[in-house]
Amino acid sequence: MVRLAIALAVVGFALWVYCLVDVIGRGEDGVRHLPKVAWIVLVLLFPFVGSVAWLLVGRESRTPRRSPHERAAPAFPEYDRPGRAAAQDAQADEEFLKGVRERAERQREAYRREQLRRQQEEG
Repeated sequence: MVRLAIALAVVGFALWVYCLVDVIGRGEDGVRHLPKVAWIVLVLLFPFVGSVAWLLVGRESRTPRRSPHERAAPAFPEYDRPGRAAAQDAQADEEFLKGVRERAERQREAYRREQLRRQQEEG
């Protein structure tokens, strides 16, 4: 019986430390329902109840939420990043991205020609 009590005490302490470190380590945007300081006080004063409450309702999910204006599945991931709003006109957006890719390819080709010209001048 004593071993069980010691094991539960160790688990409870580990839970308390984990939750306390988690609350302290999160930014204000990662905390829900109460201010961060209130969660720290709650976890400090009520170790078990505060820790369980933090785990169940206090933490903000680590998975980023997508804006309703973002694309669900990017067609060209090199141009999509979190927070980039999708175009209202998908065809115009595709034309724009096609133009960007073509311009980038022209710039790469011009750079290659310039490098080749410099090598020929030096060699």
